[in-house]
Amino acid sequence: MSASAGLSPQTRGILLMAAVAFAIQIVDGLAKHLSADYSPLFIGWARYAVAAIIVLPYAFARHGRHVFPSERLGAHMLRTILLVTAMSLYFVAITFIPLATAISAYFIAPIIGMVLSVLILKEHMTLVKGISLVLGFAGAMVILQPGSAIDPGILLALASGVSFAFYMIVTRKAALESDPLKTLAFQCAFGALILLPQALLTWSTPAWSDLIFFAGVGIFSLIGHFMLIVAFRLAETSVLAPLVYLELVGATIIGYLAFNEVPGPATVAGAALIVFAGLILLWQSKTVSVDEPAA
Repeated sequence: MSASAGLSPQTRGILLMAAVAFAIQIVDGLAKHLSADYSPLFIGWARYAVAAIIVLPYAFARHGRHVFPSERLGAHMLRTILLVTAMSLYFVAITFIPLATAISAYFIAPIIGMVLSVLILKEHMTLVKGISLVLGFAGAMVILQPGSAIDPGILLALASGVSFAFYMIVTRKAALESDPLKTLAFQCAFGALILLPQALLTWSTPAWSDLIFFAGVGIFSLIGHFMLIVAFRLAETSVLAPLVYLELVGATIIGYLAFNEVPGPATVAGAALIVFAGLILLWQSKTVSVDEPAA
């Protein structure tokens, strides 16, 4: 029996979302490294192109010609456009501001996402969800320490967060009805297609020594988004949205390991609040979701 066999669907969704936070921060760290020599718009296209090259043959082997979802195609197109927009804005933002600052501004996403999930998806707002949201936001603010002049990069990161919030809502709707592999294959292929014009306009032939970094951007993006799609099949958006705050922990780790950015006391305190916000969601899922049917 697998270790996850005894976990409720919602708990598995939460654990997957936590793993996503760290996978995506690896992508962001690699993108920041590459942005010293390449346009962030070109890096964004390469992310989807590499992922498409990997996932499409596997999807074809599993599903033949039917590699893309046939249901709710409009929703899949919209969710991909929203994700591409969020990613492009964020990649441009991190060329101007540090990773921790960018991700803190980006954290408007779970706030908007949770509100939209209640208004649009008619999910229930519970006390624990609200507490988790407040704790996560407080942790982000402790690290960000607002009050200084707003950098244009912060505005780009904020816009990225708004786009990602709408992406979460559309993904929840699309993920419930579509095969995760088909969903991912469409996302990668369509994302690479719509980003191709900006890639051609900002084209820079990668050096051989940088190919491994471009490959890493695509591979970790692929892994992260597959887990994200499955997570939204298992748990409500209002439960998963606050876990986006865990990306700040990932950003701190990547910043330290890759860029020698040593987190200060404020970062440590804020990260502690963010981790606790995630833990109380896990606690709630174990206490109220035991009797949920398997997804």
